This record gives sequence, structure tokens and C-alpha cells, in this order.
Amino acid sequence: MRDEFVLKLSVVIPAYGSELTLAELVRQLEAVLSDAPGVMGSYEIILVCDHSPDGTWDVIKQLAATRPKVSGILLRMNAGQHNALMAGFARAAGDVVVTMDDDLQHSPDDIPKLLEKIAEGYDVVYARFKNRSHAAWKVAGSKFNNRIAAYLMDKPADLYLSPFRAFKSAICKDILTYSGPYVYVDGLILSVTRNIASVEVTHFERFAGTSRYGLRKSISLWLKMATSFSLVPLRLTSLLGIVVSALGFLFAFLLIVQKLTIDVMPVGWASLIVAVLVIGGVQLLALGVLGEYLGRVLLTINSRPQYVIGETVGSLTSRSGK
Repeated sequence: MRDEFVLKLSVVIPAYGSELTLAELVRQLEAVLSDAPGVMGSYEIILVCDHSPDGTWDVIKQLAATRPKVSGILLRMNAGQHNALMAGFARAAGDVVVTMDDDLQHSPDDIPKLLEKIAEGYDVVYARFKNRSHAAWKVAGSKFNNRIAAYLMDKPADLYLSPFRAFKSAICKDILTYSGPYVYVDGLILSVTRNIASVEVTHFERFAGTSRYGLRKSISLWLKMATSFSLVPLRLTSLLGIVVSALGFLFAFLLIVQKLTIDVMPVGWASLIVAVLVIGGVQLLALGVLGEYLGRVLLTINSRPQYVIGETVGSLTSRSGK
């Protein structure tokens, strides 16, 4: 149940490997939100520790013990950034929910810009970065992911899907109706609204420490997007199979014509091996794509949880958890 008093703003932050940044992040949030227009101190900060191996949870407990507006959730097992967000959404009570990273590359000073757009009537507002203070491979990967998302999920081409976003509580409720284990928050948002805007902000250097979000997690997130919210990979695989089959029939026809006209057949096994490798590769690709879909269906049917909560701290204005 939600309290009768409804907060103006809930800031939900997944935390992993951030013991050196959280105290400063919370300090800056407090400074901005204490007098931000439309908020004026009516806010909560929900820090979701995604089973971080360092002292992140200890820092969250200290912050929650000394700051009544800070609450913490410890996940018993690492669930991933988007699943951790779902744990925070389930307990967010604000009229507007803001999500941001835990490393201060997203500045709390930019939150009022997001809220201004929400006040104009948009359901969701994304931050669009003027620059990117990330490694080159991350920047390139992000651009690739954005282009693929535009194709797979019919995303507007000029909309950048940033983890620094704000949306209305009604959108949060719609997102929470998804109960499957493979969460992709942006895909869920695009499935419930297209009333979306963006604002330009600055992307800063990490405040301290090093990022734990590596290539493996980036690929995992891309697969969630590709196989959880679109049938395009299956259709592309079918199309590839049709193309390869057509080429096979074409070459077979050419060989028959060659035999009947000049009575010459190719000598050696090279062409046969190439054909086997091409056809075998296409078959394995198709099986892999089908296996990815079937595996996700199996885990969803078996009710694999999105996250498992081990402990909570602070005075959470909560909905009933999962």
C-alpha cells in the first residue's frame, strides 16, 4: 500500500561498485532537490545495491541511518542494472520517477531540466548528452545499440535512450506490470508510450573508482533488447535461410546447365565444402536464435524472479514488493 501522502519525486539509483561515489552523489542530490521547482524538498532517494562485492551496501546503510529521505535495498544476488531498477520502481512513491547512474557522470543539477519537460505534459524525458566521457568502445557500442533499437522497436531515430531519465508514476505502474525475468526498461517504456521528449545535458567524468559495466554486460543488455521486444531477429534468420536456399538452387541449376551444354563438372571438393559450411552456418545461426527465444520463454514460464531482496534500510514509502 502507498501512504496517503504522495511524494513529488522518487530518485531510483542502481548501485554497484560505488562505495566511493554514493556519499557525494546523495549530498549533491540533497542540495539540488531541497529547493528545486516542483519538488521543494518533497523527494526520496532509493539506492538499490545490486549485490556489489565492495562496501557499497555499508555506505548505503550509513546514509540511510543519517538521512531520512534515503532508503536502501540490498539484492541477494546480482540481477543486473535494469532488474535492480525494477526493485526500486516497486517501492517508488513519487509523482515522478528519475533514474540515474551512481558514478556522478549524470549530474543532479540537470534533474530540474528533466522535470520541466515532464511539467510540459510529456510522459517520459531522456537526457541527451552533449559529449560522452566513456571509453571509445562504449561510445561506439551505445551508438550501435541506439540504431538497432530504432529498427527493432520502432524507436524515433533522434531519441537517445539514456539511463538518465524521468517519467510519470503512471508509466512506472505500466512498467511494473511486466513480470518476466529479462528486463529492458527502455523497451518497456517504448511499449507503453511515445509521448517522449529529451533535453541536452553534460556528461561528466566518473567521480571516483572505475566502471564495472564491461563488454559482457553490454552484450547481455543488447540481447535483452533484441530478443525480448522484437521478432525481427527471427524474421531476419528466416530471410537469410531463404536467400541461401535460393543461391543453392541457382548454383544447382547452373551446374545442370553446364553439364548438359559443355559436359564439364568442377573438379575437387572446395565448392562442396564451401556449400556445406555456408548452409551449416546458417542452420546453426537459426538454431541459436531459436534457442535464445525458447530459453527466455522457459525461464519466464518457470517464474524466474526479476530480483531477490535480501535486506532493506531506511523509511521506504513502499508499494508491496515482489
